[in-house]
Amino acid sequence: MRKGQNPRLQFTDAEREDSRLKEHIRHADNAADKAEAARAKIPKKKKKVKQRTVDPATGKKKTQLRFEEVDKPASASKLTHAVTAAPGKTLSSQVHKKIGETEEDNVGVQSAHQVEEAAESGVHMAQSAYRSHKLRPYRAAARAERKLEKANVNALYQKSLAENPTLASNPLSRWQQKQAIKKQYAAAKRTGQTAGTAAKAAENTARAAKKTAEETKKAGGFVWRHRRGFGIAIVLFLMVCAFANGLSSCSVLLEGGLSGVAGSTYPCRDEDMLGAEAAYAQMEADLQYELDHYESLHSGYDEYHYDLDEIGHDPYVLMSILTAYHQGEWTLSQVQSTLAMLFEKQYTLTETVVVETRYRTETSTDPETGETTSEEVPYDYYICYVTLDNFDLSHLPVYIMGEDQLSMYAVYMATLGNRPDLFPQGQYPNASSREDYLDYDVPPDALEDEVFAAMLKEAEKYLGYPYVWGGSSPSTSFDCSGFVSWVINHSGWNVGRLGAQGLCNICTPVSSANARPGDLIFFKGTYDTPGVSHVGIYVGNGMMIHCGSPISYANINTSYWQSHFYQFGRLP
Repeated sequence: MRKGQNPRLQFTDAEREDSRLKEHIRHADNAADKAEAARAKIPKKKKKVKQRTVDPATGKKKTQLRFEEVDKPASASKLTHAVTAAPGKTLSSQVHKKIGETEEDNVGVQSAHQVEEAAESGVHMAQSAYRSHKLRPYRAAARAERKLEKANVNALYQKSLAENPTLASNPLSRWQQKQAIKKQYAAAKRTGQTAGTAAKAAENTARAAKKTAEETKKAGGFVWRHRRGFGIAIVLFLMVCAFANGLSSCSVLLEGGLSGVAGSTYPCRDEDMLGAEAAYAQMEADLQYELDHYESLHSGYDEYHYDLDEIGHDPYVLMSILTAYHQGEWTLSQVQSTLAMLFEKQYTLTETVVVETRYRTETSTDPETGETTSEEVPYDYYICYVTLDNFDLSHLPVYIMGEDQLSMYAVYMATLGNRPDLFPQGQYPNASSREDYLDYDVPPDALEDEVFAAMLKEAEKYLGYPYVWGGSSPSTSFDCSGFVSWVINHSGWNVGRLGAQGLCNICTPVSSANARPGDLIFFKGTYDTPGVSHVGIYVGNGMMIHCGSPISYANINTSYWQSHFYQFGRLP
């Protein structure tokens, strides 16, 4: 194997059949196939090799010459500024959905760049396209090898987790394990070790990380054991309280197959839930590290621009998604692939490279006449635009779940799994807290309008229901527009399922002075979306009923709602 080239990892039949590893091994195999195919497209040349042999009969040493086919190096005359140390640099967008790439650049392309820099001043613009075409196989091979490296490291990492389950529930040990595997793999790659040697080196780090995990677990074991013992009475008390408070507001939801406190309580062990939260938080920490060190991890560009959403999630949303998606109890090892899937859907990291042609002044002196001349020489200037989109974890359930699963998710979010102690806000600042809805007595004179009275009767059925993004029925709960669409469709209209902007479009604008009970009220800028972002039903006297968190009455004259107010609208 060539020095610096990624190895093809070897796995046993048992490992290939292991459900925890099968998909990761498949990705590594596919990446290896693609890397080999890309490497095969690099131009070849014949290299003369001396081979010494010994005649067994006479003991005489002989030297024979033979020709070996090797990769043809990228010569300096073919290089342009378009090929830099970053082997993955192209003119098209590159979407990063996974994190934790290794920090080692491809050795062949790195050396090619050094030669290129020396020759750059003599490169003419007219030759760029031709030379770029010649270098295409080298760039393709470099990209394929980077993807193979990432797939191999991930496969070794998942193998170590499968062999050392204690690592999964200890985020510190998992982080140490991951970093150690990266370093061992990179070292094996640089020295040209075989796949078996690289895997063995990674296994050595797994044993070290396992020892760290065991020591950490031992240190906290006493506290953890007594925590469960002393906490059981508190948990039972909280479950009873949640049951008493939750039945009235979630009665329709619970009719869908879940009933009582047992149906709305997370069924999993604390260590599995806390481990899943730690695993997801670690993936976010890895992503944050990449963003914080982006210019060193993705070097080779002249300028960087960033447009980054904040990183974070609600741990109760994560637990509710996992429990509903797996339809009941799960263990940490069973949800590893689900965590990866959710992370990929929540975060999209995009790198877009724009190449500008710029000019610099170069001077030269005629050695015979001593005359100095200046000329403007074009060169490529690379600008890297980095974008991180956070889709919001709470927006995913409607896309990945059926109606029954979405109903379960709504129940768990309504009660927070009857575990308000699981993720205290002091330790988990993004965690939801259980909030009671605000009730309100609408003045009797407003109810003289039969149409409004019908709307209010329907709307008040769902007070206390949790906010579920995309939800549009009692069985799944609601979001703001789903709630209003449901209410008006069951109060004399037939508008279908509309979003907040769609509801605004069918209404006639009304001034604040002329607004009356039954009109809709619209807001903008309550989250990052163009146009109208929130809608409620106005009930008069500066109050509305809307799907917040949970469905509740609200005073529209607060500073928050006034700062986001858009307009009132009257239904047709």
